[in-house]
Amino acid sequence: MRYVLVSGGVISGVGKGIIASSTGLLLKTLGLRVSCIKIDPYVSVDAGLMAPAEHGECFVLCSGGEVDLDLGNYERYLSVRLTSDHNITTGKTYLNVIERERRGDYLGKTVQIVPHITDSIKDWIRRVSKIPVDGSSDEPDVCIIELGGTIGDIESMPFIEALTQLRHEAGSGNFMVIHVSYVPTVHGEQKTKPTQHAVKSIRSYGLIPDIVACRCETPLAESTIAKLALHCQVEKDQVLVVRDMPTIYQVPLLLSEQKLIPQLRSKLALDRVTISPAMAARGADLWETWKTVVTPIYQDEVKIALVGKYVTCQDAYLSVVKALEHSAMRIRRKLNLMWINSEDLEPTNKGGAAQTKYHKAWHDVSTASGIIVPGGFGHRGTEGMMKVSQWARENEIPFLGVCLGFQVAAIQYARDKCGMPEATSEEFDAQAKDRVVVNMPELDREKMGGTMRLGLRKTIFQPDSEWSRARSLYGGVEVIEERHRHRYEINPELVETLEKAGLHFVGKDETGQRMEIFELKDHPFYIGTQFHAEYQSQVLNPSRPYLGFVAASAGCLDAVIKQQPVEPFNMITVNGTAK
Repeated sequence: MRYVLVSGGVISGVGKGIIASSTGLLLKTLGLRVSCIKIDPYVSVDAGLMAPAEHGECFVLCSGGEVDLDLGNYERYLSVRLTSDHNITTGKTYLNVIERERRGDYLGKTVQIVPHITDSIKDWIRRVSKIPVDGSSDEPDVCIIELGGTIGDIESMPFIEALTQLRHEAGSGNFMVIHVSYVPTVHGEQKTKPTQHAVKSIRSYGLIPDIVACRCETPLAESTIAKLALHCQVEKDQVLVVRDMPTIYQVPLLLSEQKLIPQLRSKLALDRVTISPAMAARGADLWETWKTVVTPIYQDEVKIALVGKYVTCQDAYLSVVKALEHSAMRIRRKLNLMWINSEDLEPTNKGGAAQTKYHKAWHDVSTASGIIVPGGFGHRGTEGMMKVSQWARENEIPFLGVCLGFQVAAIQYARDKCGMPEATSEEFDAQAKDRVVVNMPELDREKMGGTMRLGLRKTIFQPDSEWSRARSLYGGVEVIEERHRHRYEINPELVETLEKAGLHFVGKDETGQRMEIFELKDHPFYIGTQFHAEYQSQVLNPSRPYLGFVAASAGCLDAVIKQQPVEPFNMITVNGTAK
């Protein structure tokens, strides 16, 4: 097994995840099988109970694992399916060691950070790195390891020690370190001191960077590169200038331009790896397709309003945004995404700034070509979500409701069309009379962590649903599988009432009792999904509901549907022109 460690210095959020994903993609284009591991030094066992407004979204795997959002980047770039074990946390590591200590596995020894915690980390990495993730039964050739946080953080120390030991044990040609740093520009001068100190720090722990990837707003001067190489004790060609790009999907092109592939070949001794002609050809095709898809040749834009309750932290909707971007790239449109706080859409008696926000929010909604209401939890902002779902329905604006968006749109429909003006959700009012959305009875109401309906679940398209646009986007199949993360569902007792009023539940679970997809028949595009289709969207294979939504917003839905089922990498033909 060959390992590529991606670490970060100077500041957090410097772009380690994108550089790790991009490095993995470049390795795949050589015909290699690639896996990824994310190390998060926080004490939480997983990301399931972290506030999205603080930490960003919780990404859900096929297995139902709730993990860091960077695993979503890996899956989107590399077209792999990871497991919960591909996300290592301090909480998981200590829990594992403590459980072993309680069982007596250490035979009375004093359990310590070194060697017991560090050995547990190394054993975890070795085991997980061998898990096949690309749909085959073959072990990966290379494992990308991203170390979260910043070098020097106290919570990272056990992981840094374990990785230092792993580097030594893996041997020459099997371990490579890419250290991502930030080079700020102050009063027009590019400052190298922060990067110098970051590299000095990581070297002091025994991890020697093979590549120093310098994040910067503008390209670095040759003199700056030479200075960094000198003081970081690397050659100039080992300093990569990772400037801001128009889209993150062009970072692999930038890294290729910066000659990262020859460095990977050399540092990982890839000439000793046997690559089959079929895998090499597949990798070459992947690279050509990637360059075609991510190179912008957009002529028109599509304006989408994202109405949510966590818009102050845009990473809370990361997978949603990526699915929209993938779809826009597929139909060759430039995505113009407007972020709207759902609370701002609610009528207010307050004057001044509140009224200004209210009018601006509704102005943005009224100018959008499509409206999406993504998931969330709690009552705050849901009245605004309901109002915007009503507006899209009555004005025939393409609408996509996801999870909570699916539920609030159904509630608003019940208020407007079913004679239930007080309709609500049990989540908002447990004592209400008309609860259109209820708690799933089989779930644990006391314990919160890992107790929702999670992971890949089947949805069955119902008889006589051949007219459904959602079904057409999936190629007319009867059964699909998408990932879920929810605690509440549409009240089975009110399904017949809603359907008689015109809200068709075209997709249900295997029992027929749990609603998965609703759709309006006489509307250009009005669809809600209980599942999170965005979790399976990939750069070269967009999520079907999102692709349909963006296409409907751009006025080319029929062209997209005619070409379903869409195989990965195909472009869409619009007005007779291949895009």
